[in-house]
Amino acid sequence: MHTTTVIEDGPGELASWLRLQLLPGVGPVAARALLARFGLPPQIFAASFEALREVVPAGVARAILQPPGALANSRLELTLQWLQRPGNAVLTLADDAYPLLLLEIADPPLLLYVRGRVQLLSRPGVAVIGSRNASTQGMRNAAAFAEALSQAGVTIVSGLALGIDTHAHEGGLRGEGSTVAVIGTGADLVYPRRNLELANRIAAQGCIVSEYALGLPAMPGNFPRRNRLISGLARGVLVIEAAAQSGSLITARLAGEYGRDVYALPGSIHSTLAKGCHALIKQGAKLVESVDDVLQELRWTGGAGAAAPIRRPVPEQAGPASALLAVLGYDPCDADTIAARSRLAIPALMGELLALELAGLVERLPGGLFQRCK
Repeated sequence: MHTTTVIEDGPGELASWLRLQLLPGVGPVAARALLARFGLPPQIFAASFEALREVVPAGVARAILQPPGALANSRLELTLQWLQRPGNAVLTLADDAYPLLLLEIADPPLLLYVRGRVQLLSRPGVAVIGSRNASTQGMRNAAAFAEALSQAGVTIVSGLALGIDTHAHEGGLRGEGSTVAVIGTGADLVYPRRNLELANRIAAQGCIVSEYALGLPAMPGNFPRRNRLISGLARGVLVIEAAAQSGSLITARLAGEYGRDVYALPGSIHSTLAKGCHALIKQGAKLVESVDDVLQELRWTGGAGAAAPIRRPVPEQAGPASALLAVLGYDPCDADTIAARSRLAIPALMGELLALELAGLVERLPGGLFQRCK
């Protein structure tokens, strides 16, 4: 094994790793087969055609024997410049700092581009994931669970997307466990741009990691592949909210394949954002209602306060608002039904609902539905 980051191995070593990463027809699985057969990348490029053919097809073997092209040279120059900035690092499969949990998955990346605290990649973590179009309550749950887990010393892993991911990272930053953002672009880019400020805070206090070469923009195929790293880096995956066809279910499925625990928060049977969580629970995911449930499943002994429950103050309500909340319950409900239950005229009811919405006690959902925030 080598030392901690590629920059210490010099540009020659880095160039060979980058060249291997860029080879057409060579993905992580083929690259690992080549490394297992020949050793480090310089030995791969020094091998004979006959020896290479024992591992890869003839076309790939010929590509390996070609001299590095302009793309590889420009990528090396860009990467060397990026590595000069404080906090940036590149890890290879041969580095001691490469996270051991990723070595357990079928296709660990050859290279990891890292901004921030590299050591967080090897700390015990829980992935907190869910819908981009999350409900207000779902985002509150993501932040609260992530904060409590982080305060217990667990690192929060998520994908920097809008919705649940964003609030999971925010919660993680408020505890000693901090947070790791696994992104689907080059590590020198931020997607979505709305999370630029959050990404800068994560790079300063936590860790951003990508398997993609610098400068690579967001592309649809990147994100399903990114999901395998989210589940691979974590000891467990907590799904806060997910629709029936959510990408979060891909991450949860991969977590199960990797032998990780899968946890899911239940929701209303009428909420489309609970369908995915309920499906996971039916398939064997652990139903969780508090951070205690997650920490007990992890057998976590990370320190004092590790089992502290989430407590969030609930505003005192009296009079018509309190009565209306009682009538609304916790399931999504349309205005006509609420009006019939409360015996309020629609104009008066909409005024009351608006006041509750502004107070953060009621959320307006698509389709003209309203839901009480717990």
